Amino acid sequence: MKENSIEYKLTGKYALFTDPITKIGGEKSTYLVPTYEAIKGITQSIYWKPTIIWVIDKIRLINKIRTEAKNVKPISYSGGANELSVYTYLRDVEYRVKAHFEWNLQRADLEKDRNENKHFDMACRSLEKGGRRDIFLGTRECQGYVEPCLFEDGKSFYDDEEPFSFGLMFHGFDYPSEVASKKLTARFWNVKMEKGVITFPRPEDCDIRREIRDYSVINPMVNTEENDNGGEK
Repeated sequence: MKENSIEYKLTGKYALFTDPITKIGGEKSTYLVPTYEAIKGITQSIYWKPTIIWVIDKIRLINKIRTEAKNVKPISYSGGANELSVYTYLRDVEYRVKAHFEWNLQRADLEKDRNENKHFDMACRSLEKGGRRDIFLGTRECQGYVEPCLFEDGKSFYDDEEPFSFGLMFHGFDYPSEVASKKLTARFWNVKMEKGVITFPRPEDCDIRREIRDYSVINPMVNTEENDNGGEK
């Protein structure tokens, strides 16, 4: 294991890794496997500082993929009566995750905090305690649990299966707080699983992208008084 790498077991009774196509409608349907962005968010819930960026290397599916549809009444924000919707969840999920952290080069003001041993030790201690924040599997109603575990531990339902493609899926977002850009950009990729293992490409290696909108980030190195007065004191 690298000094900046962690491996952990991720479990939950239900999960909902929302397909963006169904996200804005009254009904939601889950992807069959977690997205890179979802696993990154879970890893950040274990341990995160603005000094680091978590990079998800790969996940391993342990249980057979199963789905379950539930009737729910989502809150109506338009003032009308709540309508019945159908949400499709993953059920009884268990994964192995391998991830590592890198320095956030957009935060030059935190350069003195780039102590690999310190952040690695804190991440390991946080993982042993089940994370610093609550773990959610894609959505708040799906509680998750994490614990230290070797990536190769346990037998996967898919250990003896042939490679399988899940087609085009959402990968994650490029945030200007982490990359040199002023645009919020969505990434997509063609997901392939081999022997239960999905190896994620690095964010910069995703070729399919879509710009969402302008996204400004306040630079902590810039004098706030100058920002408020158009650069004049």
